[in-house]
Amino acid sequence: VQVVESGGGLVQVGGTLRLSCAASGSVVSIDSMGWYRQAPGNQRELVAIFTTGGMTTYADSVKGRFTISRDNAKNTVYLQMNSLTPEDTAVYYCKARTYYGMEYWGKGTLVTVSS
Repeated sequence: VQVVESGGGLVQVGGTLRLSCAASGSVVSIDSMGWYRQAPGNQRELVAIFTTGGMTTYADSVKGRFTISRDNAKNTVYLQMNSLTPEDTAVYYCKARTYYGMEYWGKGTLVTVSS
């Protein structure tokens, strides 16, 4: 499985961005996909994810502002980010997890929110 993120960039406070994560390879083995982020000096943290069975989980810090969605036909997961704040500045990573417990990470896409 390979995952590739896109859509990062520079945005002003209060702005919006949509990230995309395209999966390829053995996509039928994917059990869950989602987004994580890592700000400078911080550990990588969960942002939003589709869990087993298609349920969604969000970090408290993004609830009501970010929305995860997917297009199964395109094997792509999206992260719509609204009302961005400087605290959302980070490298955003996509992760796919298979039914066998293997995890595949993308290289990340940088989101910078300027004030």
